[in-house]
Amino acid sequence: MSPSAVNGSTASNRFENNLNLAILGLGAEYPAFSVGPEALEILANRFYPSSIALKKVLSINRFTGIDTRASIGDVNHPLVNQPTPPSIAELNDCFREEGVRLSVHACKKAIREWGGSVDEITHIVSTTCTNSANPGFDHYVVKQLGIKSSVEKILLHGVGCSGGLAAIRTASNLALGSSFRNKPARVLVLACEISSILVRSELDSIDKEQKTRVGVCLFSDCASSAILSNGVGEYEEDHYPLYELLGWKHEIIEDTEKDLGFDVDPLGWKVVLTPRVPLLASAAVSPAFQDLIKSLPEFQKNGASPMAVDFDWALHPGGSTIITGVEQAMNLTPEHLRASYEIYIKYGNSSSATIMAVLDKLRNMGEGKEHVVACAFGPGIALEMMVMRRPKNIIDGLPTEDVD
Repeated sequence: MSPSAVNGSTASNRFENNLNLAILGLGAEYPAFSVGPEALEILANRFYPSSIALKKVLSINRFTGIDTRASIGDVNHPLVNQPTPPSIAELNDCFREEGVRLSVHACKKAIREWGGSVDEITHIVSTTCTNSANPGFDHYVVKQLGIKSSVEKILLHGVGCSGGLAAIRTASNLALGSSFRNKPARVLVLACEISSILVRSELDSIDKEQKTRVGVCLFSDCASSAILSNGVGEYEEDHYPLYELLGWKHEIIEDTEKDLGFDVDPLGWKVVLTPRVPLLASAAVSPAFQDLIKSLPEFQKNGASPMAVDFDWALHPGGSTIITGVEQAMNLTPEHLRASYEIYIKYGNSSSATIMAVLDKLRNMGEGKEHVVACAFGPGIALEMMVMRRPKNIIDGLPTEDVD
């Protein structure tokens, strides 16, 4: 079926030719541990009886295409080796410690690359779907970074794997508002997910419900960050942009609320992921891409719109069938998606934190195409898409002097 979108089409909208928005720093922080597919099997055999559903999940787990997943602990981590799955209070305490720690490290990387002072940060846009405490985790990150308490904060919730791009989109709109007022905007964007400690909750549901739940085979831990600037009050030679933002698109695929989600549960959150998701996602990309390209003046100069193959793609690696589905639907090659594949294989799917990790990886993978399409899917099903430009003075991932 061909999905239709509601409440979000930008077909009639047009972006200005120069938004003057740029990402000036990026940082991704993965925890120290990497676990292979055998870790899930060890925990399953350690705590649950064999069953048809569990055998099927463990079989899927061996063929996800993920070599290792980033985790805050190994297979013997105390929190996943209790007689019963950890409570929501225990999960929150762990996130408050490990999630905030990873977040601070990721932010420091982005801030260091930017080269500015934390006193210049005007806004913070954060997201997570693996914690819902109040105050949010961003409150504690701000304190540890030494950012002034009056900084304007927004914490996005309910956006799941699309959260990283949703946060950049939100930051961009905030920055444009500041531009209208001729005020500088330096927005710290942050995404953090601690998924590994939900493994026992997922295995518990597989055992009790005898349903195939594949989320337990995919997700991992990560924090990632970016500094976004509107250029006001900034000298061109002060900072090299890593990516210039040209425009974005957000839309919801109709009647897909039950296909992709992250449901609240007494033992944390439970992944909702139906077999329809790869087909729905891949079918939605082409019309969204065409719609977004039509809204960008840069690509309307010569009459002929560019093709998907003319861009590098930073696709959120939600799963191997999603990556290959988009690759086939858009007539791409693995080279177009090289950063997405590498992050997926080495670290797994870290939900909202993954997309900035992919962008960080892509800019360090040698000379690529000038323009990049970033794309992610989240609960709803929501589609987030953004077109970026790599400045011409960025060659082989490093800033250089302009050459005549």
